[in-house]
Amino acid sequence: MAAPTKIAQHHHCQECGRAFAGEERYCSDECESSRKGVLQKKKKQLLFLYAISFIILIVAVLFWA
Repeated sequence: MAAPTKIAQHHHCQECGRAFAGEERYCSDECESSRKGVLQKKKKQLLFLYAISFIILIVAVLFWA
């Protein structure tokens, strides 16, 4: 039976999942900018959803009154 091999200390990129050495969250600048773009898009979608929900609430209150 072979002795288990040790894996060097590493982190995984939060965008692509690739293992890399270092303390950063991303393995490259491309992954970091890609992740920021995705987060911006999700933020815009969430704000749009809140705005539509608020408008629907206002319309419902006006029709009930």
